[in-house]
Amino acid sequence: MNKRQRARYVSCLRKGILVECVLVLALAAVVAGRQGKDESRSAAGSLILSVDEDYIKWVDFTVSYDALCKAYDWDVKTHGTEHEVGWVELLAYTAAKTGGKFDNSALKTMDKAAKKLSEGEAVLEELTADMKYYEYYREAYDAAIGGLVGEYKREKEGGNTAADGGAAGTAGDGEYETVYGLKGYFPIARGFDYTHYDDFGAGRSYGYKRKHLGHDMMGLVGTPIIAVESGVVEALGWNQYGGWRIGIRSFDGKRYYYYAHLRQNYPYAEGLAEGSVVTAGDVIGYMGHTGYSAKENVNNIDVVHLHWGLQLIFDESQKEGNNEIWIDLYALTRFLAKHTQAAVKVEGTKEWKRTSYIVDPAVEEYEAGHSGEVQKEEEPSMLEK
Repeated sequence: MNKRQRARYVSCLRKGILVECVLVLALAAVVAGRQGKDESRSAAGSLILSVDEDYIKWVDFTVSYDALCKAYDWDVKTHGTEHEVGWVELLAYTAAKTGGKFDNSALKTMDKAAKKLSEGEAVLEELTADMKYYEYYREAYDAAIGGLVGEYKREKEGGNTAADGGAAGTAGDGEYETVYGLKGYFPIARGFDYTHYDDFGAGRSYGYKRKHLGHDMMGLVGTPIIAVESGVVEALGWNQYGGWRIGIRSFDGKRYYYYAHLRQNYPYAEGLAEGSVVTAGDVIGYMGHTGYSAKENVNNIDVVHLHWGLQLIFDESQKEGNNEIWIDLYALTRFLAKHTQAAVKVEGTKEWKRTSYIVDPAVEEYEAGHSGEVQKEEEPSMLEK
């Protein structure tokens, strides 16, 4: 090897060493990044939520039916006492303590904490002081279920309702009583048959391969669909995937309820339009099997069912696109069966109306804040289009 060749060899060797150093540094950065992301994973090993740009980017809602029931019972039992136990906070504490698990051991942990809190032996700030993820869970669970429990007014039994001779579709003339508890409703009217199972995440192939991001409840065509929570109708009309569908946004903007595959020809309750304010328990539409077609008003779904979904929105950029957060609703659907709404047929029509009424303070507050706005002109019914 002459002098020129030796110099060329040394130069190449130096370049090779430099490249290797760069690759090693890059690999170290990737590993560090992965370790950082892993820190947002729960002790159970599943991603519960991640936070970026000051808002939550993902929520894995793993709260069980039994946990929802226990937390709710503690909330109602202690409401109005010196030491109230909020169900959202209790569930968040349990999740932070157990890494998102809600097995039998977690339920015992929940009861133990609730007992201490309710008897004044501890305060929440003390119990959660060293919990890294408590605030994450609290914000996530408040977004998911925060609007379902609270104080509201309901008609006393024996009031002049649609079921016992009152005018269908108008609030009864009977007296109202103030109550505290579950003001969210089961999404199907009381007494109508249905079947369901946990199908969240199952595969779908129409249009493109994707996961099922809602909860299906199989039943009969025309079954009245009930508004789970009070809110504003944000979407109404045809979608090739969901058929005739309704999108209702909670007043705090955190929850978007999606009801899809509604009845052909007569999918919606009379008078419902974008911008309408609905009260929890209202009849909003009727079960069907429309969808899977770019053409409107087509029954291309094989099985009659309601698809209802719940999207959590922490930042408006998450409303549509790749950053949408939809949660598993199987346990929550079972829980909502504690509060059902009966419906009565309006004679001579295809309409059904609720049989008892409530006054939701959230509706009153929203309407008071928007009383000066110009009301949107009602759209014609589907039969008129």
